[in-house]
Amino acid sequence: QGVRDVLPAADITVLPLADGGDGTAEVICDALAGRWVNCRAHDPLGREIDCRYVHVDRLQLAVIEMSEAAGMRRLPAKDRDPLRANTFGVGQMILHAARYGAREIIVGLGGSATNDGGFGMARALGYRFFAVDDTQLRIAVSKLDKLKVIERPRHLKLPAIVAATDVQNPLLGKNGSSEIYGPQKGADNAAIKVLECALKKFAGVAAKEFGVDYRDRPGAGAAGGLGFGLMMFAGALVRPGFDIVSEIVGLESKIRNADVVITGEGRLDKQTLEGKTPAGVARLARKLGKRIFAIVGEATEDIGAGKLFDGVYEVRQAGVTQAQSIETASDLLRKRGQELARLLDGGTAAG
Repeated sequence: QGVRDVLPAADITVLPLADGGDGTAEVICDALAGRWVNCRAHDPLGREIDCRYVHVDRLQLAVIEMSEAAGMRRLPAKDRDPLRANTFGVGQMILHAARYGAREIIVGLGGSATNDGGFGMARALGYRFFAVDDTQLRIAVSKLDKLKVIERPRHLKLPAIVAATDVQNPLLGKNGSSEIYGPQKGADNAAIKVLECALKKFAGVAAKEFGVDYRDRPGAGAAGGLGFGLMMFAGALVRPGFDIVSEIVGLESKIRNADVVITGEGRLDKQTLEGKTPAGVARLARKLGKRIFAIVGEATEDIGAGKLFDGVYEVRQAGVTQAQSIETASDLLRKRGQELARLLDGGTAAG
């Protein structure tokens, strides 16, 4: 609206995008004329809930967002507990999609309330886990430090699975899932140590049992280690979510035909540069020699955004609270769009 106010003759193409997190299934559904399929699954604390995923009939493709079953949005802040939260519901959704006829499943990793390394998901697929005293381990991630044996399901047949994520973190260590993302899921320092110990044992036993070790693979730490679990127990290929979505919606050809590209997000910061959608759009625009601008809620000053963008416009202005900015976001976005259009129209940026 803001651009059109200043440049009424502009030919504007709006293209929704995602990077594997929330919104990925919807974007792919719209791009490929898919449809939503309903199923029942467990939430992070084991309560049965209604879930849905996308199925594209002509491609026999299913698109699942792990957050639909095991996301932060499923739990109020007071119930967040990564020592109990698990991904069992994600495994249920994968099995439902497989039985529905999917020959390929894309699993979007983002917004998780879990930090179980895919332990819950694996249990839903039929894997069984036994402790040193031969008792079967269920639900509690913290008990995995007692893990001794993993028993494979006898008749598990899964379609090709692709894990879509913008996260490159390994499973363990200072940059691992527990240390980096545990706190936002409700884990204090003591819980982080427990989770790290449990997942270290989990990964070690799995590597010994299956003869392959994924703990250090980029993306293993995504969604509380679900990236690791999908690789280990479902034979998944991990790919950047932005790459998957941009290929499906034909982003490169659309940018190639454009004069100016505008993208944005709520907060432009260091995480943006690690693979989130705006950075992916900017790099592609740079590759194709196009001018690229970002309109964002706010931006940090230390991320070197100038190397990616020709200009960054912040919605939030000095002296205005975040709450006020959110309340008037539509008007503020329109104003930033007008400012950018005036820059383009005034010749400061060619064309």
